[in-house]
Amino acid sequence: MNEPRELPLCPAVSPEWREKQDQFVQANMRRVFLIIYRIVGNVADAQDLTQEAFIKALQRQDQLKDLDKAAHWLSRIASNTAIDFLRRQGRANFTEIDEISDPLMTAPERSPESLVLRSEHQDYLAEGLSRLTARERTALILRDVEDLPAEEVARRLNCGKATVRSHIANARTKLRKYLERNRQELKRP
Repeated sequence: MNEPRELPLCPAVSPEWREKQDQFVQANMRRVFLIIYRIVGNVADAQDLTQEAFIKALQRQDQLKDLDKAAHWLSRIASNTAIDFLRRQGRANFTEIDEISDPLMTAPERSPESLVLRSEHQDYLAEGLSRLTARERTALILRDVEDLPAEEVARRLNCGKATVRSHIANARTKLRKYLERNRQELKRP
């Protein structure tokens, strides 16, 4: 799945619609990749799954009446694609955050110092997230990052709301302990 897939050409698609699709993909590529990456924890898989999510979305273009309002819909496709992948794999694979390619870097107007700090924070967050189980990480990201209600997270994870709350509580506890432990290590001379 390393080669880009071509979408079948549809004679009913106008050049204006194709241009809107291209703009939609470009405007949402980074966000979709990050959603998927945070769930699967692996750059290569996240790249493949990002492509898969966009293919699914664009193949259902009849549901994309207004591309400006489709970002939430696309986020659901992305998270569902990642969750389905984890279910098929039975586990998550982890990759170091520094293996992320350059296009994911922040805007060039940031100072080198802020870029270094941001990179350190990303490494720190990735390390903390890697300590969670796949279900804890997925529940936490869907609830706290994607801001989905617990009912929706439960539906996507195919479990009950109480289980989702348990996963989220466990994830938050593990992250809090990780942060506290590392803060104490930083204070040591």
